[in-house]
Amino acid sequence: MAEKLAPEKRHSFHHGSQKVFEWEQTLEEVNIYITLPPNVPTKLFYCKIQSKHVEVGIKGNPPYLNHDLSCPVKTDSSFWTIEDDTMHITLQKRDKGQTWSSPILGQGQLDPYAADIEQKRLMLQRFQEENPGFDFSQAQFTGNCPDPRTFMGGIRSD
Repeated sequence: MAEKLAPEKRHSFHHGSQKVFEWEQTLEEVNIYITLPPNVPTKLFYCKIQSKHVEVGIKGNPPYLNHDLSCPVKTDSSFWTIEDDTMHITLQKRDKGQTWSSPILGQGQLDPYAADIEQKRLMLQRFQEENPGFDFSQAQFTGNCPDPRTFMGGIRSD
C-alpha cells in the first residue's frame, strides 16, 4: 500500500532550458536522478556525498554539480549508482519526515502549492508506516497539514 503514496511524478530542476536533474522524496530519502552525457565511460563519473554537500562530475573536469544540500543527510546510508544513462543519488535524510523543498540549497525550490502537496503526501506515508493494516492512499487533508516530524509526538523510531 505504501507504493500508492509514492510521488506521482518527479520534480525537475532546470537551469535555463536545460534539465539539470529530477528528484523525489519519501519520509526517509531524497532521490536525485541525473541524465548522463552519452559516450562517456561510466567509470569516469564520480559523486561525493557529504553531510550538507554534494559534488557530481566527470573525473578531470570541473564538477557538474557542486552545491550545499538543503538539509543534512546521513552519509553512511547515502549512496549513488549508475544504471543505463542515469546517475541515481540516494540521500538518507538525517531528520526522517522532514519535507525538503529542494535537494540543493537555494536552487529550484518547490512553489508553496507543490510543497504543501509534498508535506501532505509525506504525512500520509507516515500514517501508512505507523498503521500498516490501513490504506491511506485515498485519504486527504483539508486545510494545513501538520509537520510529519512533530505531529502527535513525532515519528516513532523502532
